[in-house]
Amino acid sequence: MLQVTDFELVSRLQIDNPWWATGKIEAAILEKPRRHYFSALHNLVVADIRRAVVLLGPRRVGKTVMLQQLIGQLLADVKCEPVAIAYLSLETPLYSAIPLEKLIQLLAAANQIPLTSLKFVFFDEVQYLPDWERHLKSLVDSFPSIQFVVTGSAAAALKLKSQESGAGRFTEFSLPALTFGEFLDFQPSTRALYSSRLRLEEFSKEEYCHWIEALNNSLLDYLNYGGYPEAVFSAVIRGDLSRFIKSDIIDKVLLRDLPSLYGISDIQELNRLFTTLAYNTGQELSLDGISKASGVSKPTISKYLTYLRAAFLIGMMPRIDQNARRFERVRTFKVYLTNPSMRAAMFSNITFESEHLGALIETAIYAQLVHAPYPEEFYFARWDQGEVDFVRLSRVDFKPIEAIEVKFSDRIERDERDLAGLKTLLASSKLDADAAVLTSRSISKQLEVPTGIIRVIPVAALLLTLGENTRKDRISSLTK
Repeated sequence: MLQVTDFELVSRLQIDNPWWATGKIEAAILEKPRRHYFSALHNLVVADIRRAVVLLGPRRVGKTVMLQQLIGQLLADVKCEPVAIAYLSLETPLYSAIPLEKLIQLLAAANQIPLTSLKFVFFDEVQYLPDWERHLKSLVDSFPSIQFVVTGSAAAALKLKSQESGAGRFTEFSLPALTFGEFLDFQPSTRALYSSRLRLEEFSKEEYCHWIEALNNSLLDYLNYGGYPEAVFSAVIRGDLSRFIKSDIIDKVLLRDLPSLYGISDIQELNRLFTTLAYNTGQELSLDGISKASGVSKPTISKYLTYLRAAFLIGMMPRIDQNARRFERVRTFKVYLTNPSMRAAMFSNITFESEHLGALIETAIYAQLVHAPYPEEFYFARWDQGEVDFVRLSRVDFKPIEAIEVKFSDRIERDERDLAGLKTLLASSKLDADAAVLTSRSISKQLEVPTGIIRVIPVAALLLTLGENTRKDRISSLTK
């Protein structure tokens, strides 16, 4: 039986860690824009918390690049020896089934340094190593002077195992797909649209009209390809999103990660379910309806939904009534892709005239809310006479504290029918003056109605605000 030799492993480690020889990260990595979460992750890694940091997120959202940039920052700021910082991608076949303890020993041996000289160790795609959480916990206990950082895409197993085995030893940090703000900030052609949101009050009417039109055009690009950094930077990838996103991201999760982690035997059944959910993103569904349409049993569908949610492919929102009361039994729910550009890659790009535009805009709003520290606070309200697309309930008393009705239209100027759901919700719930929102295409104003105050905000501008606020809220929750 062939076995990988220590010499081969050390040679691979030297390839994966070029800064051991050069003392720096290659310029191409450092020149890439940083995710807006970079500073928060950096602060968590350098803090003396004696916990491993578990960086979770879907494929291709920039986790590996973020680690490489973090290593570059550590080399510049911490001033430790380059050989004290090590990176390993556990997706590499050479490392298959090798315990983390053995890999740590090889890291030290590769540079002929004692184990205690290691300061930062990064394990990328850790879910491919059996029993990784047990070994990582042991490393944290055995080497308190080393800061361990691990990443994983197949979050279903990661979250479950880190919660079970890593209590008091692991700190989780989620990295979702790009926010709309990051999408704008990453491109020289749109960076000014992002930064100008801070001085809108200085705009003339003509300047505002130009800004919101350009922002809406960028919103359409975001819906079609904006969730993945590589698609933002590469025209080649944007020209073949089907291969890049569907084949390289979605299919790897559906056909490889989830089946291998959970022993799913009928992969095509899981694939058909996800395709149905992706096509109907933003729609209200039920287990009964999905089961009848697909011929799959409700228990199996429930299991698949759990896997798809944990793997960052979909999110779900339960329903409340017009009095913001939750139902004892969840009969219906809304399903959203966690990244709207997944739908474009699987089916086709959308335009402003597309019948699916409204659902994709709702999906984009949900994609910003996924960044919130407690996304389970959000619901949708529906009753016989109306609905509200997003309602946030307090985690203390379960009362509404925010409500958003999503429209991409300016008909509020001549017709108030779009206010009906918010008016009903306001009649039974006392929201703050700026907490009830109707989105528009370009109109920004405040309306007084008999039951309260409703703000009208362009949906693209709201996406910027939501992305910033939820990111700050989540970072704040990590520091408490």
